[in-house]
Amino acid sequence: MDNFTLEIVKDAIVAIGDEMFEAQRRTSMSPIVYETLDFAVGATDAEGNLLAQGNGVTAFLATLDTAVVSTLERYQGGKALEEGDVVITNTPYAGGGTHLSDVVIVLPVYHEGERVAFMVNKAHWTEVGGMDPGSVSTRATDVIQEGLRFPFVKLYQRGVLNQALVEMIAANVRLPESTLGDMHAGVAAARVGAARLQALLARHGKATVLAAMRGLLDYGERMTRANLARLPQGSWEAEDLVESDGLGNGPFKLKVRVTLKDGEMIADFTGTSPQAAGPINTTMTGLVTGVRCAFMAVVGGDVPVNGGCFRMLKVVCPPGTLLSAQSPAPTSIYYEALLGAIDVVWKALAPVAPHRLPAGHQRCVGATFISGKHADSGELFILGEPLVGGWGAAEDRDGDNGQFCAGNGETFNIPVELAESRYGLRIERYGFHTEDGGAGEFRGGRGVVIDYRVVCDEAYLTVTYSGNVRKPWGVDGGTSGTNNYAQVIRVDGTVETHTMATGVPLRRGDLVRCVTGTGGGWGDPRRRSRERVAADLRDGYITAEQVAAYG
Repeated sequence: MDNFTLEIVKDAIVAIGDEMFEAQRRTSMSPIVYETLDFAVGATDAEGNLLAQGNGVTAFLATLDTAVVSTLERYQGGKALEEGDVVITNTPYAGGGTHLSDVVIVLPVYHEGERVAFMVNKAHWTEVGGMDPGSVSTRATDVIQEGLRFPFVKLYQRGVLNQALVEMIAANVRLPESTLGDMHAGVAAARVGAARLQALLARHGKATVLAAMRGLLDYGERMTRANLARLPQGSWEAEDLVESDGLGNGPFKLKVRVTLKDGEMIADFTGTSPQAAGPINTTMTGLVTGVRCAFMAVVGGDVPVNGGCFRMLKVVCPPGTLLSAQSPAPTSIYYEALLGAIDVVWKALAPVAPHRLPAGHQRCVGATFISGKHADSGELFILGEPLVGGWGAAEDRDGDNGQFCAGNGETFNIPVELAESRYGLRIERYGFHTEDGGAGEFRGGRGVVIDYRVVCDEAYLTVTYSGNVRKPWGVDGGTSGTNNYAQVIRVDGTVETHTMATGVPLRRGDLVRCVTGTGGGWGDPRRRSRERVAADLRDGYITAEQVAAYG
């Protein structure tokens, strides 16, 4: 078995993930999937070790392989997996779990009667039922209120669709056509991956392909260990907070001790606040995926992400904390706690790897939901989209303007033209703001402001913004960034400010203004070069008053 063939097969396995990604993007029916790319696809070996992943959302980095592992645990003994089966799950408290809106499709792949791999994907469905449109609610007090749960049930059995389950889904969601369309898109993407792997097995033989799978995992481990060895040894601690659980409780403490020793990284979250009554909780899967995101930011480089990369990573957290919540804790806005976990590890390791880790960023998905009946068609619409904000400055450059948060990765906003045609809204402003924050020798990236004008008779707003009290942290004298918040500007001029709210009533003519944070600065602002200051003024990133304030 020559090395050239093994390399060809390994690259082909990685390419399978890319093709699955495109298949799901092109066949889904919801803008949050096909435009925002709020999904991820991947392949694992027969034991659930991640071989390759196609990412829209970086924060799904521990949800594909762990979903397969939990599927294998569920189907043991008399509950066997068979060829043609497709499993569906979204339960937050087992492998693959985040919140109910993120639905996982798991398809086992068989060759000559032997299970050799799994194809798996996870996508955000706009609707899975529950107490509020969009299935995300700041007022949920248990998981039952958040929507339908699929506890590793068979959507297909031996190739036959479970029609009763499909009818149950359609009867319990507000947008059955798009929900079922996204479900079938996930199955289609998994089948594309299975077909490509079968072709690879037919061409090169099972022994070669399985050897390439093992080689791919070992390569990921070797490259990651080499990068990890370049970092100093020791332990570093950091603390941060999440302001509210949606019900008004909080703040909640996040605490981590990160240890680099003997070729390992250990992230210990002992001391983090207990799980909350409201839906800010994340579960252990969410915590692990957050730590993986921070870990790869430090040691990843150009290493293709697979299960081998994480063999030297350990995550410790007692059960029942904000980051390891237990059933039936609500989790619909889990992503804000997950981002907190990424950020607190980031903060702990920033002194260790200043060349890789910038100052604090907006640390908020900016998840915004507006629902109502379209003025033209009378049909229900549900806008659900994340918002971009500012990233922190680095030791040698300004922060990026208007980028998605660390958990979102390679995602996109919904285009203005599409939003205006599908939803009862008009977008009147979308640009950077100049709120004071993030000053430094290198300044933090600018946050944005976006204005939605309501052009239907009535609508309802849900916003789930953390980073509304604490600000993105600066480094080495750089100032903190700015906060995330939303305002409702009524027709009569009345202004309301919201950060965690569900079902805020809107009427025709009301304006929803969403403002995202600017990232933290790096270095003393007085050391910033005159040329950079002049360019910032010219481009409208800062004001003359801000320049005068920093001398």
